[in-house]
Amino acid sequence: MSQKITLPKVIFGTSALGNLYVALEDKVKLEVVTACIQYTSPQKPVVFDCAGKYGAGLALETLGNCLKTLNIKPDDVLISNKLGWYRTNELQNGAEPTFEPGVWRNLKYDAVQKISYEGILECYEQGNQLLNGYKAELVSVHDPDEYIAGAQNQTEKDKRYNDIIEAYRALNELKNRNEVKAIGIGSKDWRIIKRIVNDVSLDWIMIANSMTVHSHPQELVSFMEELQQREIIIINAALFNGGFLVGEDYYNYRLMDPQHDRQLFQWRTDFFKLCDKYQIKPVQVCILFGLNAPGVKSIALNTADINRIKENLDVVALGNMVIPSNFWKEMKEYGLMTITIFICKSIIT
Repeated sequence: MSQKITLPKVIFGTSALGNLYVALEDKVKLEVVTACIQYTSPQKPVVFDCAGKYGAGLALETLGNCLKTLNIKPDDVLISNKLGWYRTNELQNGAEPTFEPGVWRNLKYDAVQKISYEGILECYEQGNQLLNGYKAELVSVHDPDEYIAGAQNQTEKDKRYNDIIEAYRALNELKNRNEVKAIGIGSKDWRIIKRIVNDVSLDWIMIANSMTVHSHPQELVSFMEELQQREIIIINAALFNGGFLVGEDYYNYRLMDPQHDRQLFQWRTDFFKLCDKYQIKPVQVCILFGLNAPGVKSIALNTADINRIKENLDVVALGNMVIPSNFWKEMKEYGLMTITIFICKSIIT
């Protein structure tokens, strides 16, 4: 059974603070953090989700600096740091980072993956240093799926999986010393979560790019229902599949090509037409679908647009009244959605 932590319906992702897709000016980043805090007031603590991978530590560094500039008390924020990526050497002459090249902009540093007992503690300590007086109290192993995928053979895969288990041993020691409040996992591939959750006691899990209005496999729905029964908190992240579902160019961090990815573009065109018919915004559909999935207690929303922050929070506040039940039925009829079980239970009345 999970640790009894309470999370708000919306937690704020911070990849934009790490220059995902675009390098924002520092003053804009400060405005984004300010908006997250102001628009959720008087709710405390405000929850931010961060990671050493986001801009090779830039997001952590920026978040800490913004909070300090705003004179935010450490007790008024709850910071999640997904661990496993460690800032290393400075990049030379505008070189791309070795991780996810083409996605992060104007980075000063590179990062390497460190998943092991010692490595995860190094990531935790570096993260807190970068937070500049603030501290991560929700911790997790980030991208264990990518770590295992990097293995060359089965022997190495087994060794890397043991590294992950050892990393969790270190995190559990932090929790037992009351240095952190809860332990989780953040992964794009939900299948590795399913494996790990049977070997490690987790308080929460974060799925990314997996349970969206475009992608929602029945196997994942069943797994989420199982986690709900086990009282493990689910945070649903990347509800827009990297922004593509709301009109941007990237799908799950890959730049889309209208010719090569014709089917995906056609899905989006049909989706937008149906949204127009009902006079609703695609972002509303994405948010409410993600929030109503089985066991989901929170959604992680990331944006560089301060106006979008308030709009997103308003969608959550209004809840299912935003979207007519017939919209969901037509989504299914037109083949834009493959499953309606939990949608029928939660949304359609």
